[in-house]
Parts: sequence; C-alpha cells; structure tokens
Amino acid sequence: MNKRIRFVIALAVAGIAATAAQAQSAQKIMVVDIAKVYESHYKTAEQNALLQADQKKASEELQRRAKEIDGVVAELKDMEEQLQNPVTTDEAKKKIQEEGAKKLQDLQGKQREAQGMQSNLQRLFQERIGQFRALLLDEISKVAADVAKKKGATFLVDKSGPSVIGVPVFLYTDASVEITDAVIAEINASKPASSAAPAKAADGAPAITVPGSK
Repeated sequence: MNKRIRFVIALAVAGIAATAAQAQSAQKIMVVDIAKVYESHYKTAEQNALLQADQKKASEELQRRAKEIDGVVAELKDMEEQLQNPVTTDEAKKKIQEEGAKKLQDLQGKQREAQGMQSNLQRLFQERIGQFRALLLDEISKVAADVAKKKGATFLVDKSGPSVIGVPVFLYTDASVEITDAVIAEINASKPASSAAPAKAADGAPAITVPGSK
C-alpha cells in the first residue's frame, strides 16, 4: 500500500472519528430527581400544613360524634338494666321501651351520619392530594425543562422512579449532568415572603368542609 493510499485512509478514519465525536457531543443528557424537587417545593410544605389542619378538624369532629354515639349506647344499656330490674313497674317498662325505640333510631341515624362523613372526608382528602400533586408536578416539569434547556441539554430524564425490577433507573450519574439542586433553587426563588397571606388550597382542589367544626 503506497503512502498516498495510507494517507487517504488515515484521513477517512480521522473524519469518521471526528463525526462520531461531534454527534456524541451534540447529545447532552441531563437528569433530575422529580421526587426530591416535589418534597423540597415550598408549596408542598404549605399544602401539607393546610391538609394537616383540615385533617385535625375532621378528626376532632369525628371524635365528637363518636362520643355522642357512645353516650346514646350508654343510655340504651341503662334502659336495658331498668327493664331487667324486678322493681320496675310494667307502666315504667312500657315507657322505657318507647323511649328506647326512639333512642335506638337516633343511634342508628348518628352511626350512619358518622360513617357517611368519614367516607366523604376520606374521598375529598384523596382528591385534594391527587389534584395538588398533579398540578405541582406539571409546574415542576416545566421549570425543570427550562433549566435543562438553559444548560444546553438535549434530553432530560427523571431519575426518581425505580425500574420494573425495583432498582434505580440510573445506577450512576456524573455530578455534571445532575440539575436537581438547580431546579429546586429556581422553584424556591419565587417563594413568597413570610409576611405574605396564608397559603390556600391548590386551584381546582375540592374544599374540605367539616360539618360541626369551627
């Protein structure tokens, strides 16, 4: 093989290598931990505080209703004891039985109301959490994409979820492609001052109304 042919081949190989290197450098993949960003978002802390306050109100009201039910049950037991008492007259027993029937209906009504309230509140809390999560994740995704674009990323991948066999999707990532902290900083940069108005439930989230609570 003469020198000219070897020179041409060398140029061709160098060109292929340069093209491959150029193609590789054109693809810039970055990663973000969406779960970590979600937990670090100031709105998550605000919503958790609101949710805990409403859950506390709901729990207190359910406990109040449970005490009412226990009170009616105690009254019914007392009436049963009076009926079993041999000194109780027939006239008194008749009156006790009439009152007992009304108490039993009252008890059943209170139990149905308490069960319905508990089921309704549980559904509303789940809907509220789900809607808030969906809205915030959408917001986080947009901010993360903007940060990645500014850093020249071609692809942005969420590393927070496990694979189908339960291991992390990325077993190793270089710190240079990690933008989680940058996304958290960008999001929390818009956090209102502490003197701002109290946080409200996310737009579209169902309102939690606890009957009987103040």
